[in-house]
Amino acid sequence: MSSQLGLPVSLRPEEVAREKSLGAAIELCAKAGGYAFDKALQMELGVDKAQFSRWQSGSEGVVWPKLEKLMDLCGNDAPLFWMLYQRGYDLHSLRRRESETERHNRLLREEVAALRRVLLGDAANA
Repeated sequence: MSSQLGLPVSLRPEEVAREKSLGAAIELCAKAGGYAFDKALQMELGVDKAQFSRWQSGSEGVVWPKLEKLMDLCGNDAPLFWMLYQRGYDLHSLRRRESETERHNRLLREEVAALRRVLLGDAANA
């Protein structure tokens, strides 16, 4: 069983909004991530065909850890975006929060830029 995250896949909000059910959004998530709704993905998630079928039909809910693992494996958040759209959110205005690593990298880049300005300014004045 793989513990790797899928490469991020960009989905347009219109693609997600077009889906008619959470099951369809789950299927879109899998397809966009390069998976067929098949045995390979079932094995990665640790679920059987019957449970997959129930998710798709909406006769069984998906627990958050399984849904999160699906989105991580497939590299997109289509089911989450679908739920937000159904609750009336504008998918065009959503944005991710900055992670701790991204914040750290941004601060380092800003520090390097400030140091370059100081060094280049001193070199120009010499």
